[in-house]
Amino acid sequence: MAAIRLDNLRKTYHTDFWKPSFEAVKGINLEVHQGEAFGFVGPNGAGKTSTIKVLAGLQSATSGGAYINGISCSDPQSRQHLGFLPERPYFYTHLTANEVLRLYGSLFGMSGRQLTVRLEELLERVDMREFADVPLGKYSKGMLQRVGLCQTLLHDPDVILLDEPMSGLDPVGRAMVRDIILEEQAAGRTIFFCSHVLSDVESICERVAILVRGQIQTQGKISDLIEMGEKKMVCVFQIQQGSIDDVTRGPNVDIVAKGGLWQVILSETDFGTFIRDNTSNISIVDVRMQRRSLEELFVDAVQEQRAHSELGVLA
Repeated sequence: MAAIRLDNLRKTYHTDFWKPSFEAVKGINLEVHQGEAFGFVGPNGAGKTSTIKVLAGLQSATSGGAYINGISCSDPQSRQHLGFLPERPYFYTHLTANEVLRLYGSLFGMSGRQLTVRLEELLERVDMREFADVPLGKYSKGMLQRVGLCQTLLHDPDVILLDEPMSGLDPVGRAMVRDIILEEQAAGRTIFFCSHVLSDVESICERVAILVRGQIQTQGKISDLIEMGEKKMVCVFQIQQGSIDDVTRGPNVDIVAKGGLWQVILSETDFGTFIRDNTSNISIVDVRMQRRSLEELFVDAVQEQRAHSELGVLA
């Protein structure tokens, strides 16, 4: 059984009687396995937060289905073992971290020694124990984000939804949150992770789905997806004779200075041509395959979807 399942999920907003409706999520299908960390990424307005709100039970699907551990997200029971951190968590700012977390703990039936021990453990994990009795109105955005993470993990959920969990955090805080996410995943929790910081997604998640304009443009293992497409070669060389102006290059080929040497990045096909044309006047120092990044994959997916949309409009 999948920890999270979306079956042809659609979400349409009717904003005004005089305006047309807006379909934010357009029939997406997705399965997230038990115990995996899954990245759900896309540009602003792609439909990520709408999808997460349906999963969290904050909004109803227009059609299709969304399920947590096989239970429909329209059923309150689906949230019994669900943790959710929104992009902008809101708390009563006159309360302290201890007070607000005790409030949330009581909603899950936690009390007494059990709740006290759990609060201390979580506040220690996010390095906030010394601020536990300070009103939240005096916290920075990053400190509020840490309290939000404590609230998310408070009842030890099986499935954790994280919408931009690194928002407002400094590099130390981001590294801490990344470690906590990996620890939770290693303990068997399922992580559904949204972030615009794609390097974080790449370091945390094994699989990813890229959402563009309400539709999943591509999904799969990150390692497989970044291997797709044309490979690029990085070649570092020095001039054997003549000058850099004597090096033969094709159109749109940029050669840059690199610490007294020269570097060029080419496709595998163009690399062979470049070496053959310059055998006599350059000496190769280093050659390596350039690894495609998740960011490049993301940009390609967004541009491809937009190109298809424009062709549809023109047709």
